[in-house]
Amino acid sequence: MNLKEREAQACAIIDGIQDEMKSISLFLHNNPELGQQEVRAVHTISRYMEQHGFDTTVGLTTCPELRTAMRSDIGIDCLHKMAFLGEYDALPELGHGCGHNLIAIMSMGAAIAFSQTAPDTWGTTFFGCPAEETIGGKVFMANEGLFTGYDGALIIHPGGENEVGGTSLATHPLEVTFHGRSCHIASLTDSGINALDCAVDLYQSIKMMKQHVFPKGAIVGGIFTQAGTAPNVVTDKATLRMTVRGATVSDLEDVILPAIKSEANRIATSYGATVDMHHYEPLFKDMRQDERLLSLFDEVMTEFGESPRKLPSHEADGSTDVGNVSYEVPTAQPTLNIGNQLEAHTPEFACAAGSPYGLDQAIKGAKIMAVVALRYAESLEV
Repeated sequence: MNLKEREAQACAIIDGIQDEMKSISLFLHNNPELGQQEVRAVHTISRYMEQHGFDTTVGLTTCPELRTAMRSDIGIDCLHKMAFLGEYDALPELGHGCGHNLIAIMSMGAAIAFSQTAPDTWGTTFFGCPAEETIGGKVFMANEGLFTGYDGALIIHPGGENEVGGTSLATHPLEVTFHGRSCHIASLTDSGINALDCAVDLYQSIKMMKQHVFPKGAIVGGIFTQAGTAPNVVTDKATLRMTVRGATVSDLEDVILPAIKSEANRIATSYGATVDMHHYEPLFKDMRQDERLLSLFDEVMTEFGESPRKLPSHEADGSTDVGNVSYEVPTAQPTLNIGNQLEAHTPEFACAAGSPYGLDQAIKGAKIMAVVALRYAESLEV
């Protein structure tokens, strides 16, 4: 077969399984599971991939964070390999308010179609990636080397408009706890050491550092999760929990976080307090999207009537564990419209993710991804 024939066959394969794909997506939508609890989702997806000839493994490596991760492989020993990234975790209360039920079937459909139409030198893997909304399953998958040896990794995210390009912010959430000494607020013999004063000073210092120290693109948001129990007692323990983001890993790890940690230590010393710091979630890296894949997505989405807005490479919107994949293998994650100007993580988006239009768009997304993969494979074969 020539390339055009492969593309046509891939789309026909997806058309032939679209009713089953939609049923799986609706099952996920109607049975939302939080990150690391996606048992029914994994069971349903793995069984279906096995029915289409894939060798499936659930619970990847001995890493406990990957107990609901999965992979389905065909041609794992081939010279070239393409990875299709699926997600299936839901949000508290909102359910599939980020459309991961659609991401799952887009990548499943594309993987099935690619496996049956790609050149013989190409293998196919569908990766089921857990807990994107919390710990970031792909972070641990990348750390375990699961993406090593792949020529590309593809994923499409549903959204409120069609977009290609852009990036994501690196993030490494930080918790800082100050330990002081308690006493009565009106004691004449002991003024104590107020841990809350330390935490408040750090909060205020960070506001100043945003203006004068941090590089462009730095974002820090914080809350006090522990700040004392009674107003007439000097607080002996106070905790500031922060989401800390930067334009790149180097900005975050080499500038922003060291500045915060240094200031926390300085403040603790000035009060005679002590301080503990730890990262309560792993490092999500910024996304380095592959220009070849982005160009193909732009081309193919336009051919399918979904002409995308092209984002500058520096334009970032939130953070995602797909960034960690992009440090290991050429990666692209465009956005496909499932409802004009809808915002993710809203009840309206959750409804759209289970709507007939949302499901139809997911089938189109599977075709787009399969065609992109075939053209990319062809370009590497030449």
